[in-house]
Amino acid sequence: MSRNLVWKTVSCGVLLVSAGFAIGAGAQEKKDSDKKKDQKLVVTGTPVVEAAEPPADSTTEGSVTVGGEKIAYRAVAGTLTVGSSDSQDAMLGMDGKMLPDTGEKAPDPEKPDEAPATARMFYVAYFKKDAPVGRPVTFLYNGGPGSATMWLHMGSFGPKRVVTTDAQHDEGAPYKIVNNDFSLLDVSDVVFIDAPGTGFSRIMGKDKEKEFWGVDQDAHAFDRFIRRFLTKFNRWNSPKYLLGESYGTPRSAVLSADLQNVDLNGIILLSQILSFDNSIDGPKWNPGVDQAYALGLPTFAASAFYHHKVPTQPAALEPFLAEVEQYAMGDYMSALLKGSELPEATKQAVAEKLHQYTGLPVAYLMRANLRVTGAAFSKQLQLDDETTTGRLDTRYKGPDIDPLSADAEYDPQSNAISSAYTAALNQYMRTDLKYGENQTYKPGAYADADFTWDLRHQPPGGPPANQQWGGTNVMPDLAYTMKSNPKMKVMLAGGYYDLATPYFEGKFEMHHLQIPQKLQANISYHYYQSGHMVYVNEDVLKQFHADVAAFIRGTEDGK
Repeated sequence: MSRNLVWKTVSCGVLLVSAGFAIGAGAQEKKDSDKKKDQKLVVTGTPVVEAAEPPADSTTEGSVTVGGEKIAYRAVAGTLTVGSSDSQDAMLGMDGKMLPDTGEKAPDPEKPDEAPATARMFYVAYFKKDAPVGRPVTFLYNGGPGSATMWLHMGSFGPKRVVTTDAQHDEGAPYKIVNNDFSLLDVSDVVFIDAPGTGFSRIMGKDKEKEFWGVDQDAHAFDRFIRRFLTKFNRWNSPKYLLGESYGTPRSAVLSADLQNVDLNGIILLSQILSFDNSIDGPKWNPGVDQAYALGLPTFAASAFYHHKVPTQPAALEPFLAEVEQYAMGDYMSALLKGSELPEATKQAVAEKLHQYTGLPVAYLMRANLRVTGAAFSKQLQLDDETTTGRLDTRYKGPDIDPLSADAEYDPQSNAISSAYTAALNQYMRTDLKYGENQTYKPGAYADADFTWDLRHQPPGGPPANQQWGGTNVMPDLAYTMKSNPKMKVMLAGGYYDLATPYFEGKFEMHHLQIPQKLQANISYHYYQSGHMVYVNEDVLKQFHADVAAFIRGTEDGK
């Protein structure tokens, strides 16, 4: 089955399309991405050739104050090289070179493109000084796919964070980098990992893109990285956690199943999507699978509530959303499932109800056949004000690019914070961590001419990836891990104003996992009045830290 992929540029969110339907997470539409791919790169002057030898690790020391406690830490910024297969990876030493006793011929340095593909994966690890043996360690990564992990690194649980004004687009540099009062170092060592081909991570060798850019290939690389990290720093007997955001959540699901004989204590899923059939970005390209419209409705309602577009403004958000959730899974889903057999009078009644929840005009809802995508909602909610509503966080807004377009042309939230995070990460790396001299930090791999993503996936025990039908769905992987490791806990977190991965979609997926009913008790739910990147709101970051810290404290003994 052919796969027609549509891509959009992103900050940290999901961006891909599966089996012909889109999951966008970025600021620009497909036409802009296509323009980038058509452009020729012209280099003048002396070309810069990256050194064959990996840059040396940099070890620095610092301190962070969390909850009034000063925590001294050691930071290691460096790379670990992983192979593109388990057998190849086993023949690589910690320095990324072929072990001398393998009997295999080392790659010809004069012909790097003929060597087996490898990924030099960049990370920054923070270790609390003088901590007892067996301290928890948490691995964190953003998603994309194709995004570096500067968002979580500079926004959530590292020792420093960049300050941006919540729900606003600030002026340009200088940006404020401050002590992170909500760093996770009070309960766990933390490791921020850049995916292959992003940040300071690099991919090399024959068919390197094919070997690392895909659902399964990517998870295998992270699996090998984690095993190498546990060996290098002697952390095999530490409680272990995964924290992935956006596409990092399907990565966590597949990775958790790949980590054979490595029982995790917990997984934190931030802004989740596991089944791409549930994306509100592209259900029109997946006709007949209507649940995405229902799962997106509560986020539409939350956004209308925030911007005071609900015809009768409710007194409080969460009771209002509880009502919308019930309607979404009841009368609304029932109406969608009827398709063309839905009576006109019932269709009119549903449109009027949707108007009461979203503020969108009844006439528009009727023309849309009761089916509104995320991009269309972003465009329509504040159309009368010539204003586009944010996608990653619908609290953000910005001027329309084209008042006559059907869909939003960009994401105001992404535009509002991307410059601050990019500047802060580059400044912090070079000034505080003493790493990255003469290197380019790539916020994402999207500008690479060969960037694409292999969406084929083989779940545990399932048929080969090239024999799969339908959209990519990694729910079986998480279910497999939970059944294989029934003591492991899962924390689901998200924002009510996230239109990239609507919060109700995450709930729906968790309640449809193929697990025994008793294992549902291993899942906890935490939702906040923020968007896709919940941590951009400082009050929410404070609560998010408290919830994750409690999750780790409650699971680090394996009970």
